Amino acid sequence: MVFLTDVSKLLFSTSNHRNHHRNNNNSQTAKYSGYPKKVRIVEVGPRDGLQNEPNIVPTNVKIDFINQLSKTGLQTIEATSFVSPKWVPQMADSSEVLQGIMKHPRVNYPVLVPNMKGLEAAIKAGAEEIAIFGAASETFSRRNINCSIKESLERFRTVVATALDNGLKVRGYISCICGCPYEGSVPPSQVTKMAREMYNMGCYEICLGDTIGVGTPGSIRAVLEDVSKVVPIEKIGIHCHDTYGQALANILTALEMGVSIVDASVSGLGGCPYAKGASGNVATEDLVYMLEGMGIDTGVNLAALLRAGQFIRKHLGRETESKIGRAVSIDNIKILENYIKRKSHDQISVAD
Repeated sequence: MVFLTDVSKLLFSTSNHRNHHRNNNNSQTAKYSGYPKKVRIVEVGPRDGLQNEPNIVPTNVKIDFINQLSKTGLQTIEATSFVSPKWVPQMADSSEVLQGIMKHPRVNYPVLVPNMKGLEAAIKAGAEEIAIFGAASETFSRRNINCSIKESLERFRTVVATALDNGLKVRGYISCICGCPYEGSVPPSQVTKMAREMYNMGCYEICLGDTIGVGTPGSIRAVLEDVSKVVPIEKIGIHCHDTYGQALANILTALEMGVSIVDASVSGLGGCPYAKGASGNVATEDLVYMLEGMGIDTGVNLAALLRAGQFIRKHLGRETESKIGRAVSIDNIKILENYIKRKSHDQISVAD
């Protein structure tokens, strides 16, 4: 394994390169002008990242993990899932986790709920935002939430209405936007139909999930072109698994089309219990590195993010799936931290 010998030199040159893009009206600036200036990253590691782990992660470890993520500058951290412990035993401690974390005033902690029972438990535990999750594939819907697409939408209407009446925000997830492990390819029109229904019932944001990671820039573009006809592009998020190594390319395509909300999981943790073969989400570290290198603000401290990833990997006993995590040694995380601290106020750094 090769480690960078001096990360600060690399980041300094990257920062200058980004300043050059932002402060000079030249061809490079024009080249990047189509991208959003800021991207909100939704960290899904504590939920999507851990739900498929074969060994139960202790509750205190989950709480410590979220508390560390809360100090990275992330604005949204998906904390847990109020699902049946029979189907997802890893999330059996959802109430304890949500009530045990130290909630940062500038961080949202949405939780996943599949039905009214899950919503009631989430409200009792103090949730302020929930996420519902459906699928653009009939078979996946039945495998994942034990009902048809039509039945899921009927269920969601009650859940969303009740959540809104109780002052909660609701985010809508759509799985299998590019392909299904049971049915194969999924037409964009099926995704759009689901998105329209979720948006109209009151979801403030619709997140499109390439659950098994089969999407390419071409298929992602086709889906976004269709969905954006019924949901404003600024209300659309993207959730990419990296099974075929396409996640960053797909995200870049989404950014080109105006998307500015991106899901990611620290260390590339994740997978779906009902999508055999699906690898983890795009690594948050790699996403932050790419975006900041393009002059796109994330507000995330990369060094703190690396340490949070290191913490949870130690407890899981596994290597990181993040390319940045593999390239930066433990000693160089300290270099990153010192570099960020000594940056002057007017310079742009990975901590901005």
